[in-house]
Amino acid sequence: RVDILDPAILRPGRFDRQVAVGRPDIKGREEILQVHAKGKPLGDDVNLGEIARTTAGFTGADLENLMNEAAIMAAKAHRSYIIQEDINKAFVKVGIGAEKKSRVISEKEKRITAYHESGHAILFHLLPDVGPVHTISIIPTGRGAAGYTMPLPEKDEMFNTKNQMFENIVVDLGGRVAEELVIGDVTTGASQKLGLINYDQDEDEVFIGRDLAHTRSYGEHVATVIDEEVKRIIDEAYGKARELISAHEEVLHRTAALLIEKEKVSREEFEALFQTAGSASEQAAGPEAC
Repeated sequence: RVDILDPAILRPGRFDRQVAVGRPDIKGREEILQVHAKGKPLGDDVNLGEIARTTAGFTGADLENLMNEAAIMAAKAHRSYIIQEDINKAFVKVGIGAEKKSRVISEKEKRITAYHESGHAILFHLLPDVGPVHTISIIPTGRGAAGYTMPLPEKDEMFNTKNQMFENIVVDLGGRVAEELVIGDVTTGASQKLGLINYDQDEDEVFIGRDLAHTRSYGEHVATVIDEEVKRIIDEAYGKARELISAHEEVLHRTAALLIEKEKVSREEFEALFQTAGSASEQAAGPEAC
């Protein structure tokens, strides 16, 4: 890491060239997967090209980890080859953390988590620059999450637009909004200090003396303007999240009910809920509304 090297090492004549190795594109990911699939028999339903498409943002190490975890899943199932289901389970473990199905949770916690994740999922589905949804789950993970909503990147993008960043904030607030609408309260998983903004600094910094040389290059007036702009953006995103989820409250209830029943919902199952909700609305409206 260049940022922790002694400046003397970086003097002219020592290291005169830096080579940046970025994350691989879809073609690079497929070639990396082919390397790490050697010696690992694959089932007929495994398509490395499709896996490459759904792993946007993965590094070479992530892809190696994915194939190794899939091989472990196959071995645990007493199978001598990897199937797509092994890849799917490994994808969750690498991206989010291993599922802890042995953990016992109350019906109240399960219901709260179901609505929380349903809120995220609805926004992933509705907003054009994020999503779509790959999997929704209320199975706790090894990283402390009560559940997760995993989007499915469909293309590699080098840049984020302003709207993409805004929509990501909207999605992040979806769990909190769903809890407020249905339960009338928010849990620790959705709460923030001072309203929707957490002003805590990162306490996980590993370097001793991290604040010794820290200076702020702007005055109090600019700091106030920054605080006001942050609040404006968050309030606007919250209003957008609440508007969209309120407009699709039927889908929210349907998704939560399906999650409570199955604990995990696929993209196809989730998107079908929008279709059935739309059909039910048309029938209720009657022929004159058409």
